[in-house]
Amino acid sequence: MDLLVVGAGAVGRWFAGVAGADRVAFADVDDAAARAAADRAGGRTAALDGDESFDAVCLAVPMPVASGAVARHAPRAERALLDVVGAMTPPVAAGRDHAPDRERLSLHPLFAPENAPGNVAAVHDAPGPLTDDVRAALDESGNRVFDTTPAEHDEAMRTVQAAAHAAVLAYGLARESVRDEFATPVSRGLDDLVATVTGNSPRVYRDVQQTFDGASAVAEAARRVATADDEAFERLYRSARRARQAGRETESGDDGAGTDRADGGGR
Repeated sequence: MDLLVVGAGAVGRWFAGVAGADRVAFADVDDAAARAAADRAGGRTAALDGDESFDAVCLAVPMPVASGAVARHAPRAERALLDVVGAMTPPVAAGRDHAPDRERLSLHPLFAPENAPGNVAAVHDAPGPLTDDVRAALDESGNRVFDTTPAEHDEAMRTVQAAAHAAVLAYGLARESVRDEFATPVSRGLDDLVATVTGNSPRVYRDVQQTFDGASAVAEAARRVATADDEAFERLYRSARRARQAGRETESGDDGAGTDRADGGGR
């Protein structure tokens, strides 16, 4: 497979390394980034505004420009159009418009590349031999590729990305400096999450908020907690526990009964 990756950031570089391509080229608005990615992958660069065609084109571009990138680069894909954009509804819809006769596969690695391998969400909109080979290569690299729909994926991202990031950033802004001896298991865990979130690019996290809007739900939940009386607080506490239990698969069948601790448990 002769692969063009449009976007030489961390996710584009990750995909180039696990896609099973025989030859890879990078194109990016930042020529230096494209050259560095190509050198690392043992590949080459390609003109971002060129017309050179490839067996497959993978878009690894920011979410706000995904649809435009599909329109621009789909004609360069001879067999397959792929993306690792992170939002699925816009690129999948654009792929149907601009690459109706190509194989199409939208992927979202649900981890930072440095934490690979992991779960990879997939919308296999137009399967074929090449996209099947890409999925097999991802599996062989230790990833777990699972199928979803654009709507299910994007709805899930409101919780697991946008709301989660907003909650972590809100804690990071609200926290005050305290001696390390005062740290609790909960606060230490949150501090670690703040370090993870703030150790990356703010543009990426802003794109997530603009695309999926999780901050408003977190703000409303925080308001409800802040204004709750004793009875309302207990209802909110139990509601949060039930929601967590309903959202996970358990083998024990435990319903959470009897887990309250008068001393606050794992505070």
